[in-house]
Amino acid sequence: MTIDSEVNALCQVPLFKGIDAAKLRLLAFISERTFFEPGEHLCSQGDAGDSAFIILNGEANVQVTTELGEQVVANVGTNDIVGEIAILCDVPRTASLVAVSDMEVLTISKENFLKLLKEFPEIALEVMRVLAQRLEKTTRDLGAANATLAGKAN
Repeated sequence: MTIDSEVNALCQVPLFKGIDAAKLRLLAFISERTFFEPGEHLCSQGDAGDSAFIILNGEANVQVTTELGEQVVANVGTNDIVGEIAILCDVPRTASLVAVSDMEVLTISKENFLKLLKEFPEIALEVMRVLAQRLEKTTRDLGAANATLAGKAN
C-alpha cells in the first residue's frame, strides 16, 4: 500500500472525517503498516499502552480476562481506531485485541498519537466523541447485565 492509498483509506475512518489530505498524509507517514493473521494478538490486556491501531481492513475481537476466562466484549473492524485509551490515560491495556480475520493496520506510536492530538484539535474532539460513545454503550450494557443478574437473584 502506498502513502496515497493509506491516505485514501484514512479518509474512510470516521475519526478523520473532514481532516485535509495533507494532515492525513502526515499521519500515514508517521504510522507503521502492520499485518495480522487470525488468532494473532494486536495487544494484550495489561500490557503497556505504547500505540494505537487504525484498522484499514479486517476484524478483531476485544477480549477481557474475567473469572470465567476470556470474554469477547466487542468486535472492531475496518475504519475503527482502537488502543487509544491506554495512551490517553497512561494505564495498562484494558483489553486484548485478537485478529478474527487477516488484518491490515496502521500502528501509531504513543508519542506520535499525542503529537497529532496536540497539533490537530479537531482530531482530539473526535477522539473524545468516540470515547464518549463507547462509555455510553458500556454503561448501557452494564445496566442490562445488572438487571439480568438482579432478575436471576429473585
